[in-house]
Amino acid sequence: MAVQEGSYERLRAADCADEVAYVQACLRLFFASGPAAAAGEAPGAAISLASVADIVRLNKVATFVLKALSRAPATQAPPELRAWLDTYRRRTVSMNSSCMMDSMAIHQVLRDRQIDFVFLKGPFQQQLLYGDHFMKPSGDVDLLVSPGGFFKAREALRSIGYEVAGKSRSVWWLRFLGEQHMLRGGGLKQSTVDLHYRLQQPGSPSPRDTDGFLRRKREVEIAGARVPFTSASDTLLLSCISVAKAFFNREPCAGYVCDIRASTSLLSEAEQQSVLAYAAGQGLAGTLLLGLRAADVLLGGSDMLLSERATRILSRIENADLFHMVIAPWLSSLRWPQRRTVLWELCGREPVRYLAEAGWAASADLSRRIFERPTVSEADGR
Repeated sequence: MAVQEGSYERLRAADCADEVAYVQACLRLFFASGPAAAAGEAPGAAISLASVADIVRLNKVATFVLKALSRAPATQAPPELRAWLDTYRRRTVSMNSSCMMDSMAIHQVLRDRQIDFVFLKGPFQQQLLYGDHFMKPSGDVDLLVSPGGFFKAREALRSIGYEVAGKSRSVWWLRFLGEQHMLRGGGLKQSTVDLHYRLQQPGSPSPRDTDGFLRRKREVEIAGARVPFTSASDTLLLSCISVAKAFFNREPCAGYVCDIRASTSLLSEAEQQSVLAYAAGQGLAGTLLLGLRAADVLLGGSDMLLSERATRILSRIENADLFHMVIAPWLSSLRWPQRRTVLWELCGREPVRYLAEAGWAASADLSRRIFERPTVSEADGR
């Protein structure tokens, strides 16, 4: 879901450079090992609790910061901040627990109807990457099915009380985004499913073989059951796709960047070579390299084989600017590249691929203008 501009107002008005640096230092501490982790180095500057809370909430990294501060000296963790992070963590546990319960019910009905699907992201991914289901809040259950299985899956979800939500009924959502939101219940107990048959919004390169994500799935054990989840290489690619999408929409994405670092840390050198070749085959080499470069800029360069390659993507953007585009995109000082420039780079500067993706994006934009117009009552209410 897109971040509302109103969320940025306080951060735009404040000089939050110290707070951004504080959050970055905590994230680097979280991923540090050996002497760096033992030292527990985190900045000790006076910081605004409200600004830090906004930054970690928008980037979905509150639990990362909380765990990092457990390594740091007490003087570097303001009590008010630790209390806020503890509360946020408890809410995340509650939210993700509900998400996993919903996922198990969904798994049961789709399996009973013999519908091929795979879970995306969410608490299952967090367990695989961090050994913890509760690293980031997950309010939705994300599912991928084949285009041919989409309507069958939608009917299966309706059989257990889910219905298509609001604007996601439109042609733009169904045809161009390739997904629909489905809701069950209301109030505090509302459950949401994002049912996908595509994996990227128009304006960024899409995978050439989305069905391959279903073929390569693996099974993970949850509460005694085995559920389908994306392969290790697809999990990394999906995080990079999310970064590209956030970059296109100018939204904060440090949480996705952390997932990229966690995913790549599990790869051997041979697997790094393999994932780059695989990404190229999917038409996502540029998307992969953007995600890897973002991870190096935010969390510190790694000695991975892929890091050198990653420096070439969007090379005209200075590291300092890319860092702020990832974690603080609300800054008015940022000079964003044109979206077509980003698309050209992510398409590997291949004219045919670029023209195809640009044409798809233009068609999607036209469809959105036609089918996503506000109603008369909405327009009058502005």
